[in-house]
Amino acid sequence: MASLAVAEPPASRAPSRSPARSPARSPALSPAPGPSRCGGERHRSRSGAGADLGAVQDAQLRSVDLNHVIKLLEDSDSVNLEKEQLKALKKIVKRFENGLPLKDLAQIVEILNLCAEKTNEQEAFTEPLCELIKLCGLPFQKKKSSDEVSYSVAASKSIAQLGYLMRVPSSQVRIQICKCVVSFYNMELPRKILPGYQPTSANYKIQMAELGGLAETLVLSLALVENHLTEKLWVLKALQHLSSSGVNCGLMMKAQAASRLCLYLNGVDPSGQLVFRSSEILWNLLENTSKEEVVNQLSSLECVHALKEAFVDLLLHGFRHCDHQLRNDLLVIATLLAENPAAPMIESGFTKLLIVLATFTEVKIPNPLVKGLKLTYGYEDFELKKLLFNVIGVLSKDPCAVQLLSESDVMPALLCYVKPNQKPGFHDWSAAQYEELQLHAIAVLASVAPVLIDKYLSCQANTLLLVFLEWCIGQDPFFGQGNSFHGTGGRGNKLAQMRYSLRVLRSVVSLYDDAVNLNLCDQGAISQLLDILKYAANKSKEKEDAILLEIQADILFLLSGLCENDLHRKELFSYEGVDTLIPFLQMDPKKLYSGLGHNRLLFSALDCLWSCVIGCYIAEDYFLEKQGIFLLLDLLALNQKNLHNIILGILVEFCDNPKTTSHISTWRGEKDQTAAHLLIELWRQEELELGVKRDRFGRIVDVKQPIASSFQKQQEVIPLPASCPSFAIVEISENIRAKLYSLLCKLGFENLPGLSAKDFVTLAIIQRYIDFKVGEVWSELCAELKEEFKPVSSDEEALKVISEVPEDTGRIVAALQTEVLESQHHQEIQEEEKTYKKIQAIHKQREMVTKSWENFLTRTSDYEALKKAKKLQEKSIETSRSKLKIENGTVHSTDIKGLGTTIGSGRLVTVESTPPQLIGGPLAVTDLSLKKPAVCERALKNIKK
Repeated sequence: MASLAVAEPPASRAPSRSPARSPARSPALSPAPGPSRCGGERHRSRSGAGADLGAVQDAQLRSVDLNHVIKLLEDSDSVNLEKEQLKALKKIVKRFENGLPLKDLAQIVEILNLCAEKTNEQEAFTEPLCELIKLCGLPFQKKKSSDEVSYSVAASKSIAQLGYLMRVPSSQVRIQICKCVVSFYNMELPRKILPGYQPTSANYKIQMAELGGLAETLVLSLALVENHLTEKLWVLKALQHLSSSGVNCGLMMKAQAASRLCLYLNGVDPSGQLVFRSSEILWNLLENTSKEEVVNQLSSLECVHALKEAFVDLLLHGFRHCDHQLRNDLLVIATLLAENPAAPMIESGFTKLLIVLATFTEVKIPNPLVKGLKLTYGYEDFELKKLLFNVIGVLSKDPCAVQLLSESDVMPALLCYVKPNQKPGFHDWSAAQYEELQLHAIAVLASVAPVLIDKYLSCQANTLLLVFLEWCIGQDPFFGQGNSFHGTGGRGNKLAQMRYSLRVLRSVVSLYDDAVNLNLCDQGAISQLLDILKYAANKSKEKEDAILLEIQADILFLLSGLCENDLHRKELFSYEGVDTLIPFLQMDPKKLYSGLGHNRLLFSALDCLWSCVIGCYIAEDYFLEKQGIFLLLDLLALNQKNLHNIILGILVEFCDNPKTTSHISTWRGEKDQTAAHLLIELWRQEELELGVKRDRFGRIVDVKQPIASSFQKQQEVIPLPASCPSFAIVEISENIRAKLYSLLCKLGFENLPGLSAKDFVTLAIIQRYIDFKVGEVWSELCAELKEEFKPVSSDEEALKVISEVPEDTGRIVAALQTEVLESQHHQEIQEEEKTYKKIQAIHKQREMVTKSWENFLTRTSDYEALKKAKKLQEKSIETSRSKLKIENGTVHSTDIKGLGTTIGSGRLVTVESTPPQLIGGPLAVTDLSLKKPAVCERALKNIKK
């Protein structure tokens, strides 16, 4: 197509004509006037030759009077004007062989339309029209950069006109229009550029085609070329290029492009271009527009039949690689149609065909639909097999298709892959291909099994899966390839097989079908699942990844489903299960933000605890023995909003065991936080989020609705039937206040340790929660009664009394809260006074020490002061002496002779010997320290006792 963009070389200049001219001929079409040559040629310098040549070309360009050509084409009076009109058109083609100027596009469009009209009657105008259309394929010429914006309307209209010219009943013209459109996407610059002009940007015409709506017009023109294969292929080729743009695809969808193109899929075309280009455009529409809108257009019975016939033809008779690729592309489109319940896939027989194709290689049952079909083991057939598995998964979600799946051999075919890989290849697939098919089949089985549960049980699928899981944790040498989407994380191990097998079990256990769960438990599934859980947990210690976390979460979910509401199974779970659960509750809180799935794992562990432990006293006691309640309270103290509801629910259920409350009361958190303080703090946080009105001390503000949330107060009274719960009842399950109230009821509202005055203020509200909630229900009831009818006086009086009860309760609680706060304030004042007295005593002691120091300095620096102090000391000593005189007693002097210091006497004592006359007296016993008094003896005896 590159040759289409190259302009023809300019023709030789026409010889000068005779002055006698036809009256209709325009002087503007004659050769441009130039200097006379009769007097000899002028000699021009080389420097001026180029400029003169450009001026001549510009003058020639200006000399084309397009308006006159338009008038000439409009004039149909004379039959002799055809030659002149054709010559004028050729002149225009020659003048604009390097591209059409943007400023002349409006006139060129008018000329194109006039030529198109004449083509219907005069075939001679076909060739000039094609030449003019060819010029539209060249880059437009602009003088200024702003011309692209200034002439955008004219440019878009000129390109849109190309689509309208498809009405011309000429194969040559239509093909040339399509070639012109294709050239937009293979733009080449002309060999010569007009002086003073430059070509527009490469994408300018593509943008103008979008603006002008060319794609929509070409789709509509398909009806004109319905019976002309060559023209149809050219139109499809042009649309294939245009459909690379989202804007064009949107325009094409307005013209019902998807349904029109689908009907061409099984058209007669020996070259195969028709189905190829149609499917390619459909793919572009799916990628660039709303997939739902495309599918809706393809969901007619005619389109589905056409798609089916094209697919079957390629399946049975396509032998080239491109045929196999196209077959797979059509199957993808069919899969999208199968997702739409409105598509008549079953009515057309397409669904049954796809089911048979998906299973005929695994289940060797003759079927006329696949007679003579034999798949190779090449890449395209491998892709076909995966696509067919995918279709089965899609059909399993359609209730109308379930009956066909049940009547077919889908379940046995999928279960063929639930077995250990015993050899590198299987059915001539390579090891990597077989592994990918195996994982894909097991993944599809997870979707199919819940809707075909009877077939699932009859095929002994539980047994196959449990055996397969036993192989997954076994020591058999196997190295997974891990190349596919389903094989993620399975390279060099069996984790991918384990992951999807557990998904199958999860899908059937989640049905809570007694037959399925009993079948699993009878085969020892609980013990086996615990072994797999330990295996995965040990692997996770080596290296944590999302696959291992998902496997552990799925196993915990399976155990929850199997043990729920069955005491015997809970006893089977008890000891080994609790030991396995405890490490999950000890999870590092930082891992909850890792993004690998620790959040889901923790939730699964808590759910398993609720379903497998609570209700079985053996398991509960063992969980308490393992300090499980402490772990739950530690998790609750993390203040993770999404964990509060489930943990509080578990604690409430556990409180039915009388040993639980002592564990809760014993627990201590950070900064010696008690469980009661934690629960009350959670209550305050919940009320803050609900918008419950409280003052800055936490007291009740609205005594009429003490615990109503802001949203609850905004609700209008709507009469409801008795079977529908009112908002006050529904609100209980939407927050955690009811669970907090239940827990504190179990703990008791008296003698709770570690509470502050603020906690007691909140506790007063919690204690009357049920009374306030009853008051809300009565308030709603009264409002509904008044909406429906007027009560009699006695009923109205009773309702008034009842409605005043919660209000009085609110006042009592508010008064109690005020009393608690005043008591706390009084206690704080007393503590403040004690603290003040202590500070005062400390200051007084410091003053005494300071004064003593000052006296000491005075005595050491002033001798007179020292003598005065000495006299006072002696006087004090003298005063302290006993006035009674001891007969025959020795008086010891307290003065120290020869004292050379300036301070008072120190701790120096001189003991004189006892006079002989006193020997035998009270001091005769010298070993007084060794003689113990009787009182001391009795005290020691008491201590020893």
